[in-house]
Amino acid sequence: MGLLLVWAVDLWAPRQDLPWKPLLLADPPGLATGVKFARAAADPETCRDILRDGGVEFVAEPDRTQGFCTTLNAVRLTGGVTRLSPAAPVMTCKAALAYAFWERHAVQPAAAAVLGQGVARIEHFGTYACRNVYGRSEGRPSEHAFSNAVDVAAFRLADGRRISVVGDFRDEGAEGAFLRRVRDGACPWFKGVLSPDYNAAHRDHFHLDYGRYDICR
Repeated sequence: MGLLLVWAVDLWAPRQDLPWKPLLLADPPGLATGVKFARAAADPETCRDILRDGGVEFVAEPDRTQGFCTTLNAVRLTGGVTRLSPAAPVMTCKAALAYAFWERHAVQPAAAAVLGQGVARIEHFGTYACRNVYGRSEGRPSEHAFSNAVDVAAFRLADGRRISVVGDFRDEGAEGAFLRRVRDGACPWFKGVLSPDYNAAHRDHFHLDYGRYDICR
């Protein structure tokens, strides 16, 4: 009876609800997505396979070290996701995986629901910077020191309109609602999500990283 029940669950339950089924970018989030995503982010080969199977185009980057800053398991995103500007940034595979799931399952749905159109381009301030947090001379390294973060500044819509964090996050209309929705929508995928609600240093961008600390503000 037990084997029959397992067979029935495996056959009929949605793939995204079953932890033993592969994680696919095309699947909507489900009961097991978080577990499968964390597992994929921790495994470089699985991470790249999921990006590739999801139609995300990338080039593998060599490991590099600059002072105390080391970038491991990095990819350069070249296509298959909402285009970033500047184009083709280098980031860790786990950060790229988080970006792909965020733009697919949060950014584009929010744009369609709130603004009635898609996002054509996402503007950012960069992924890599060999520095400590807030550029201090002492303290812990920023996730940017490992190419493990991206600072998102604005969204360019299909009709050419630009919605920026610095100009529209506090807006009480659709633009502000969209920005707050995509900020919240980043939290299931990234570990660290910082916005203007966090502090003044993030007044003009969303800091999104896949680092050690879970925070969503």
